[in-house]
Amino acid sequence: AINWLVRMPLSMVMDFPAAVFVAYMIGMGAGFALYRAYVFPNSTIPAPVQIGLFLAVNAVGAAVVLATSLALLELLSAIAWPLFPEAIAHGFGIGIGAFANFFGHKYLTFRVRHA
Repeated sequence: AINWLVRMPLSMVMDFPAAVFVAYMIGMGAGFALYRAYVFPNSTIPAPVQIGLFLAVNAVGAAVVLATSLALLELLSAIAWPLFPEAIAHGFGIGIGAFANFFGHKYLTFRVRHA
């Protein structure tokens, strides 16, 4: 939600791809804290390693969000979709990216090592 909401005012001062990317980076900062505290609190990976893995997984996620958002925006433009095409495209991009990120974080960033 942070990613999606922040993108709207950013779009007033930068083009859509840049706004999507900057919003993603802002959401990523909040996401690390939330994932670590509430989604995967039992991870046994040290925090510095988690940060590195989080950045790597999110770099892939950022590409997924941007590619999905741009592709859907192109499709909506091609069919002359009149209602909030950037918001819709970005929302779907975030959804697809969140799905990909969840599994990356589950199996890499915040995994639990078994003895």
